[in-house]
Amino acid sequence: MQVEIYTDGAAKGNPGPGGYGVILVHGEQRREFQGGFVRTTNNRMELLAAITGLESLTETSAVTLYSDSRYLVDAMTKGWLESWRSRGWKRPQNQPLKNPDLWQRLDRACNGRQVDWRWVKGHAGHAENERCDELATLAATGDDREVDAGFEAAEAASAAQLDLFPQ
Repeated sequence: MQVEIYTDGAAKGNPGPGGYGVILVHGEQRREFQGGFVRTTNNRMELLAAITGLESLTETSAVTLYSDSRYLVDAMTKGWLESWRSRGWKRPQNQPLKNPDLWQRLDRACNGRQVDWRWVKGHAGHAENERCDELATLAATGDDREVDAGFEAAEAASAAQLDLFPQ
């Protein structure tokens, strides 16, 4: 089964209210997903869009996933994710990795799937990317936004680290 997934994330402020939009296409079938968060980052929403698309598949599929996020596409095509995984979800020199919760979840969502990662230029008239942007923006401003627990946990840990070094 061949599936195309189109994704986009948005944050109004960074961090700020955010959302993601996803379109899945399989033959004549088409599904749209979106979700919004009270406070998050654009990169988290880009990752969550890809995760949502992949996790929504009920069968092992060959997937072409389109994103306007270089952060996401480069991590998946240039071996960054494999490197982070081999280091225990750390960057070189044991530096912390941003968004490890979502990178690990994306890694699991890709397991057993052949995913062809494709970068598309954002806001350049690509119909599916424009629709995903619309879904993400609507979700970021909607009334039913959720708390991004992963973002909040990282913020709390960062604040606790700062408290170790009072001025």
